[in-house]
Amino acid sequence: MGVTFAKRPSLVAYLTCGDPDLPTSREVALAAISAGAEVLELGVPFSDPVADGPVIQRASERALRNGTSLDQVLTLASEIRRESDAGLIIFTYLNPVLRMGMGKFAERAAASGVDGALITDLPVEEADEYLRQMRKRNLVTVFLAAPTSTDERLKRIAEASTGFVYAVSRTGVTGARKDLADDAQKLVQRLRKFTKLPIAVGFGISGPEHFAAAGKFADAVAVGTAIVHTIEQNPGKEAQAVAKLITQLSAVSPQPSASDRRASRARGVAGRDLEF
Repeated sequence: MGVTFAKRPSLVAYLTCGDPDLPTSREVALAAISAGAEVLELGVPFSDPVADGPVIQRASERALRNGTSLDQVLTLASEIRRESDAGLIIFTYLNPVLRMGMGKFAERAAASGVDGALITDLPVEEADEYLRQMRKRNLVTVFLAAPTSTDERLKRIAEASTGFVYAVSRTGVTGARKDLADDAQKLVQRLRKFTKLPIAVGFGISGPEHFAAAGKFADAVAVGTAIVHTIEQNPGKEAQAVAKLITQLSAVSPQPSASDRRASRARGVAGRDLEF
């Protein structure tokens, strides 16, 4: 249990929970882990997902029509935790957390066995109470860092993040793209000045070439739209299709993780220099 990246690049898989239904989400989650995902982002459907593109918007609409709630996602997380030690992060907008109550959310999250949360529209400048409640329960707090952020803000994001930092590969909403933006590598380089935490790159990762490219400068790669689209396009065989996708995406030669490299250096073994 815990947010660890054993290989580089590691794969972080995003699911919109409740799409097409909660039992299927559970099957997909476990299949994703078996196929090689090291961390799962359990997406809470929201009525106004402003950071998401049309694929995840449609998934949220389907999940909401099923009545999927934050409470149900936390229950789903506890079911996954009973069967897996993979990293589990609740990925949500702020409104569902406020409706539940910040303290109750942190309490429920800890009880469910998740490792932490990423609240996509919570600015780090307004996160003091959230950080207090999460840290009281030893829960990971992941924040988004954008290419447009100033160095001062990146430093604050890095200081508030635990577990890992999520680097948004480009401005705009989530969604598959043909090319991985150059902004992603530049952003990771800037973040490394402020943190020793692993850095995951997301937004726009849709194929093995993106995964391999991002893995040259990031510790992990977050894949969301491609997974949600695969679920949408494969009714009745969602879990198998997602497992196949993850196997294809991660079919690159893994490099040592940051912790492995540090251990190698401690033993006096010359490690590959991956500090960019």
